[in-house]
Amino acid sequence: MKNKIIMFWAIVILTIISIVIIRVKPIPLGLDLVGGSRIVLEAQTTDTIAKITQDMMDGLKAALENRVNALGVSETMVQQMGEKRLLIEIPNISDPKLAREFLGETAQLEFKKPILDETNNVRGYEPSGLSGDDLNKAEIGTDPAGRWLISLDFNAKGASKFAALTREFIGKPIAIYFNGSSISEPVVQQEITGGKAQITGEFSLEEAKKIVDLLNAGALPVPAKIIEENTVGPTLGADSLHKSKFAGIAGIIAVMIFMIAWYRVPGFIANIALIIYSLIVFAIFKMVPVTLTLAGIAGFILSIGMAVDANILIFERTKEELKSGRTLFTAINSGFDRAFTSIFDSNMSTIIICVILYYLGSSIVKGFALTLAIGVIISMFTAITVTKNLMHLMFGTGQLKHPGMFGLKESDINEAYTASETQREKAKFGVLD
Repeated sequence: MKNKIIMFWAIVILTIISIVIIRVKPIPLGLDLVGGSRIVLEAQTTDTIAKITQDMMDGLKAALENRVNALGVSETMVQQMGEKRLLIEIPNISDPKLAREFLGETAQLEFKKPILDETNNVRGYEPSGLSGDDLNKAEIGTDPAGRWLISLDFNAKGASKFAALTREFIGKPIAIYFNGSSISEPVVQQEITGGKAQITGEFSLEEAKKIVDLLNAGALPVPAKIIEENTVGPTLGADSLHKSKFAGIAGIIAVMIFMIAWYRVPGFIANIALIIYSLIVFAIFKMVPVTLTLAGIAGFILSIGMAVDANILIFERTKEELKSGRTLFTAINSGFDRAFTSIFDSNMSTIIICVILYYLGSSIVKGFALTLAIGVIISMFTAITVTKNLMHLMFGTGQLKHPGMFGLKESDINEAYTASETQREKAKFGVLD
């Protein structure tokens, strides 16, 4: 009994911790609940890129992840689909058009050296070999007149290139191109060492910020074209979330009513275990954290049904043991032991499927698989540990004096006891059926 009490208080403490986590930590919501954009990009071949390789896709994914993060939106996701497509989900974004344009930009920064004619005049520019690939970072700044400018910090290799370029063309202009368009043609006054440079021009704050964000995110290793885009409005997302909450609460209440009506006191205990289960699972969702989507909510609600199913198996086994004439303590233990194999096998089958869905499915399927797997694992703990502990504390040991507490009739138990006594009497005289 001492161990049972210790386990009871451990369950209480775990429940309190779960409640604290739920109240303190926010849970990230997917774009189908808060609105946002789902964009599919496809890598494009060019005259110089005959085939899209996995290394190219890895580089494209990394560059797009940097760009998405630069938007300042949390809980975004970039996932490869097939050989040359990427799925990008951006929840809770206020300007989907900006995201689409931002993701599709090539972000090619080039410094071009002047081509001089016989009279030492500039007649054009060819590439100098210095580009955005040589940058450490870019920042927004202002000049003494308060105009916006872009500060560049080159890496060691870029600093060396920039110093050599400015040394060679003192008194001449160097053209700075961004995505094929000239944005500045400053005249070199002196050799610039230290790897620092500035781009001045008639920039608005939005233009300067966009260029800086693109430069810091890096150029796309291969061109990418947006081939599909779906936008979910925040109103639709809020409505979906409201309906999901209502459906989940209504389902849980219906299950609780059924458990009490059919199993009486054990059903009440199962409901307590179900509440504890829901609190623990939701706390884990917030700790991981799991980005909750409609599919994820569906997985969570389905796992609630499986948690109840485990209790049903246990209670039916326990009722069979009571009908056969066993004492209450023995019947409860035997009911749990006999039901465990069935519970374990069914739950493991579900977890295996969840693992397959998570690794091979799309982002929506991943959310469903993850929430269902977490729910199934925790349901085994609450069904086997929490329910069993509460059952022993509630009923103790001895005979079942009130069969109605288990949803049984007096005649069910009495007939069982009579049959047991008859078998014992026969065995006493060596008579076996």
